[in-house]
Amino acid sequence: MSTSVTTMNQSRSPEYALRDAEWWVFDLDNTLYPASSDLFPQVDKKMTRFIADFLDLDLAQAGELRRTYYLEHGTTLSGLMALHGMDPKDFLDYVHDIDLTAVTPDTAMGRALSRLPGRKVIFTNGPTDHAERILARLSLSHHFEDIYDIVGANYIPKPKPEPYDDLVRRCRLNPSRTVMVEDLARNLAPAAALGMTTVWVRSNSEIETNQSSEHVDHVVDDLAQWLGALTDG
Repeated sequence: MSTSVTTMNQSRSPEYALRDAEWWVFDLDNTLYPASSDLFPQVDKKMTRFIADFLDLDLAQAGELRRTYYLEHGTTLSGLMALHGMDPKDFLDYVHDIDLTAVTPDTAMGRALSRLPGRKVIFTNGPTDHAERILARLSLSHHFEDIYDIVGANYIPKPKPEPYDDLVRRCRLNPSRTVMVEDLARNLAPAAALGMTTVWVRSNSEIETNQSSEHVDHVVDDLAQWLGALTDG
């Protein structure tokens, strides 16, 4: 299937905003690797099991709580910390101990990133060690100079605005010369509010259904192919 690209809000974000960007901020999961790798179903199952054991619930109750906390608090972790005083380290270690066999070196993404002007950083609601393992599996580690993770954000997740502001300060970003790439459209709203150009890597996530996309500038289905076309020539 060919890559589908839709440009939205073009008056705010013409193509030169992409080509002249000084910084590219990339989400990790289901963004730098495709959602079809099915890593997140593994994470979801482990989160459900952790919640069931931690709160003495059956798996059905734990699964419903996992989804509720995600929708209401930005991450399941945030809900567990806010409402149950949970220490995050054991949770993060447990739920990210997953099989990464499906993630393999992405030479097309590597070529595109090598030609992409600007500095590059990972911005993830997961922990750094998980991001490092994924990047190593993709053979993309050397393209990124920083990983801004949930621990560095003091466990405040996207899409809350505080970690976006902190990322700007930490990396000394100029938002008007920054592009943010995400698989969850809702996580692009704070970036757009800061003046960043936003790119949504579309998926079939039910969580994204009926969510506003007014803050999305560009929509793509295949990020490696889209970046390759952007940097071609």
